[in-house]
Amino acid sequence: MIGICPVDEYTPLLGKAGITCYPISMENKGSNPFKDLALLMQLYKIYKSTKPDVILQFTIKPNIYGSIAAGLLGIPVINNVSGLGTVFLHDNLVSGIAIRLYRFAFRFPEKVFFQNEDDRALFLQKKIVRAEITEVIPGSGVDLNKFRQREFKRNSPFVFLMVARLLYDKGVVEYAEAGKILKEKGTDVILKLLGSPDTESKLGIPLTLLEEWKAKGYIHYGGFSNNIGGEMRNADAVVLPSYREGTPRTLLEAAALGIPLIATNVPGCREVVVNEKNGFLCAARDAGSLVVQMEKMLGLNDMELSTMGIQSREIAATKFDQDIVFNKYMNTIAAIETTTNMK
Repeated sequence: MIGICPVDEYTPLLGKAGITCYPISMENKGSNPFKDLALLMQLYKIYKSTKPDVILQFTIKPNIYGSIAAGLLGIPVINNVSGLGTVFLHDNLVSGIAIRLYRFAFRFPEKVFFQNEDDRALFLQKKIVRAEITEVIPGSGVDLNKFRQREFKRNSPFVFLMVARLLYDKGVVEYAEAGKILKEKGTDVILKLLGSPDTESKLGIPLTLLEEWKAKGYIHYGGFSNNIGGEMRNADAVVLPSYREGTPRTLLEAAALGIPLIATNVPGCREVVVNEKNGFLCAARDAGSLVVQMEKMLGLNDMELSTMGIQSREIAATKFDQDIVFNKYMNTIAAIETTTNMK
């Protein structure tokens, strides 16, 4: 088994898991045609030299350029559209180019998995992919043994936690605005925010704005954390006011821990949050709507809050167990191998 990815602090973990890692240079953002062509050539060379039986790809650029490279070499490909990213949230030249690239590249895969039905429907509506090779899976799944039901304890003051990349499209501004509204009302509450700043993207929240929110007491920003599970266990509710998601891992892990949730009523989020059962749904891009749902959560008594957390765990266990996702991958790989052997 091989893995292909940019080198970071997590790369050594692949080696420990018995995966041979091939490093590549890849910009997650941007649409420089020369850099994208270089990525295509990198993937082509690795695929040609390693001769994998099947390739499983994630995220926009590997899905596009990896599919083209594999198609040129006749290697079967499985793609996972783990989210639409910011491309489909903005109607501009970049999004138009991305759709055309998707449409060309997605002629090659044997299978394309989506993490929610809305994303699948959008790709079909735009004629990017053939319906017969698509399937919806429950996100990336969640490890129910690692993220076990926590013991209930209510904090005083009440603690909300948001974990996300610090992008406008994640709803970070709305979260901070909600903190401002609650502070001005004199509500005894803490809004924690964790995540890495994105200083390269125009969609990243400026550090100066984060510092301003901190100074005014709207949020408690803790930067990046390697212990997200521990941070979540110490929160009363996890919040994600994102504009659109695939199936957000933040919400899956929080649900598995048995934590009440608040998220926007958008694709990806509403798959995990069942309104009034394991959390509350608010309108996207609307801090006032978010505040209403946060105040609802604050108004729950201990029994109601505990029950909501138990229902979060139940949803995670029945719909989002990572074994469901693994079995889908393995069954698809087996079917591809059977078809290949018959040729």
